[in-house]
Amino acid sequence: MSELIIRPGQEKDVSGLLALIVELAIYEKEPEAVVVTEEMLLQDCFGEKAVANFLVAEKDQMVVGIALYYPKYSTWKGRCLFLEDLVVSEKHRRQGIGEALFDELMALAGREKAMRLEWQVLDWNEPAIKFYKKLNAQLDSEWINCKFDKDQIQQYQS
Repeated sequence: MSELIIRPGQEKDVSGLLALIVELAIYEKEPEAVVVTEEMLLQDCFGEKAVANFLVAEKDQMVVGIALYYPKYSTWKGRCLFLEDLVVSEKHRRQGIGEALFDELMALAGREKAMRLEWQVLDWNEPAIKFYKKLNAQLDSEWINCKFDKDQIQQYQS
């Protein structure tokens, strides 16, 4: 069995990152919703004004999992992290890779002195909900997610 390596994402990992983003979109039945490109990911994760980071789970020199996160700020708590997505390729699931990524993200949150780590999970994604419950995460049904998409942002401004 090959060794699992959890490490910060590097520019060379962007194609693997995008492949897992697409795999997640297919799992969530929205493959057409992915508009991000490798170029966008390179700019957003490594550019002069980078806004996101990611951890990589690597096995046999292949990206088999990612945890994409970014800084967030709470008016009540201060510095926080937001986990946008934690994805393990389907053929590598149930091997402890997701938990290893989450463990490293929690260690990073501690090093960054984050007051909170937040994320969302779809209400129908039972495997993910079960995983987070196993980790003793607080699943909050009180807050309603709100958003505007790109078209709505443009309409709002006109």
